[in-house]
Amino acid sequence: MKAKEYLQRLKKLDTIINQKIKEIDNLKDMCTSVSSFDYSMDKVQTSFNKDSSYVKIMDRICDLQDELNMDIDKFIDERHKIINQIQGLSKSKHIEMLFKRYVEYKNIDIIATEMRVSYTYAVELHGFALQEFRKTYNFL
Repeated sequence: MKAKEYLQRLKKLDTIINQKIKEIDNLKDMCTSVSSFDYSMDKVQTSFNKDSSYVKIMDRICDLQDELNMDIDKFIDERHKIINQIQGLSKSKHIEMLFKRYVEYKNIDIIATEMRVSYTYAVELHGFALQEFRKTYNFL
């Protein structure tokens, strides 16, 4: 695995977490929305139907929440590990660049503005920072 791919794992995990949160919210909305029901039909139900769509949705919500909790734990561990690795670099500009790019998910042009350097220099600095990260942690 290349250093850049390794560092991009945080963004991928963050995206997965946000998608699961949205899916859970959508399923909760489905459970609470008023559905159309034909009350003109005579139907008597004496026991709770375990196969009802509401129960299936609630089961799915519980499963997704368990997955979400595991993903959040993994994200926190990975984030902590990557931050420590970035902070283990020798040059402060490299630390700042990689932190902004891979922990804060900022674009190079925004980072260039924040660091008060040209876009071209920011791109070069990013490359040098990745090289130092790669050499320090033995990535390809």
